[in-house]
Amino acid sequence: MEVRLNKIKSAIMAYQDYPKPGILFRDIFPVLRNAELFEDLIELLVEKIKTQVPDVELIVGLDARGFLFGTLIAQKLKIGFVPIRKKGKLPGECCQVSYSLEYGTDVLEAQKDSIKAGQKVVIIDDLLATGGTMSAASQLVDKLEGNVCLCMVVMELVDLKGSAKLKHPFFSLIQY
Repeated sequence: MEVRLNKIKSAIMAYQDYPKPGILFRDIFPVLRNAELFEDLIELLVEKIKTQVPDVELIVGLDARGFLFGTLIAQKLKIGFVPIRKKGKLPGECCQVSYSLEYGTDVLEAQKDSIKAGQKVVIIDDLLATGGTMSAASQLVDKLEGNVCLCMVVMELVDLKGSAKLKHPFFSLIQY
């Protein structure tokens, strides 16, 4: 595991002052461009889920990078995938949760019939920073009566203390 993880870490690029001054942006896309690293990343996440939530029934991915990981994880686990998207991006009847951003609010949605009551869910995204989006996604799954068993990200910016906002079990593969 450690060898695979170190290879993944070394491929993640950092861009200073992007998208605005003072931000150090962690870019996961170089990992996705390398088939071997991408496979290792997915396998590490799947291994964690199998260990911590062996009876998981559904993967929920957050718009948009969570879709990249979530669909592959769901396929490997032979379970379903549900997207959580920004308001107005999903057809049909949707359930919504509003959440606060640094400057304003935003809304996440999931289709009302996408999660069955009591279904065991793992939520996946690429990054946890301040925790607002993951917290809102967890609230949305709760509202749909799903059972959030694990919130999972590839990277966590620990200095921002986003995991403190989460009320469900949390795992980050890489911490900065």
